[in-house]
Amino acid sequence: MKANGERTFSAPGRVEIGGNHTDHQHGRVLACAVNLEAKCKARANGTSLVHIADERYGSETVDLSDLQVREDEKGTSAALIRGVAAWFKEKGYAYGGFDATITSDIPAGSGLSSSAAFEVLIGNVFKGLFGAAASPLDIALAGQFAENVYFGKPCGLMDQAASSFGGLVMIDFANPNEPIVRNIPLSLSDYMLCVVDTKGSHADLTDEYAAVPLEMKKIANHFGKEYLREVEPDIFYADIANLRQYGDRAVLRGMHFFGENDRVLKQAKALEQGEIDDFLKLVIESGLSSFSRLQNIYPAGSIKEQEMNLALSLSQEILFGKGAWRVHGGGFAGTILAFVPISLKEVYQKRMSAVFGNDCCHFLSVRAEGGIELR
Repeated sequence: MKANGERTFSAPGRVEIGGNHTDHQHGRVLACAVNLEAKCKARANGTSLVHIADERYGSETVDLSDLQVREDEKGTSAALIRGVAAWFKEKGYAYGGFDATITSDIPAGSGLSSSAAFEVLIGNVFKGLFGAAASPLDIALAGQFAENVYFGKPCGLMDQAASSFGGLVMIDFANPNEPIVRNIPLSLSDYMLCVVDTKGSHADLTDEYAAVPLEMKKIANHFGKEYLREVEPDIFYADIANLRQYGDRAVLRGMHFFGENDRVLKQAKALEQGEIDDFLKLVIESGLSSFSRLQNIYPAGSIKEQEMNLALSLSQEILFGKGAWRVHGGGFAGTILAFVPISLKEVYQKRMSAVFGNDCCHFLSVRAEGGIELR
């Protein structure tokens, strides 16, 4: 600790490796922390006030003596700070006011979870400065709570858990209140992760995103269940003729869930056994399922603008037989994920940049540490 009590904390961004749109149905996901981070220098100030100077978003002051949800704060960093503090208070964990400067090299809106990294960062500040006995899972849950209730964005726990735990994790949401988080070895010495920003706009896509869990829940409700994880796959497949009343797309999305939920286990097993080629084949399978069954590659009816489809198709042309590619995150617009052989990095970057712009490729490596205090 410095003489003035200043301490430094860090939390990484993340990428989704497997389990596309499975978490909201209490399924399994694979995600990993990456070598982009939010970092802050912070010191306790002995008050209830949090003073944040953020290089990207400016200054913010939050009074923790009032931890009620504030409608005027929805969508702001202040809401996330207040929400994390509220969760800590509810659980009996220590928290308090502090002064901090925050920097981040996680591109906003890139699908790398800059907001989750911020939430995990704040949780670790409370833990480090005030001795809160919070585990990595506690801090992830606090971040999810803040984002859902205070920030006003519904999300699962994948982003926060990946940032908080570090490395590659498999998360099983069968019991979302007590998710099972397991670290999986990931050795990709011959490959780099690349998130490609296709520059597609997320504007006016709320209905597209909302339709995915809605249609999956209709299928689950048909069997008297709330979530697809509670439905036996054999029972689902035996009743497809009747399920078509909810729309063929809903049935296909159900098929995606069951296939993808099982695929995560196969991916984890392949990695644990060092079968990288098998793992990459499963990544491609995941992407194909998202394309043909989940159908979250471009908005329904979109003919002219299909950026993610184009990026995936170009990746297939460049990497076929040598790497892997898939949708990244929620889909419909935004980013894809590619596993690029180091020998093809320059070729891949040049060809993708020619289409989507010079800043489209974010080459990443896996970060072993999650949210931490830097010594």
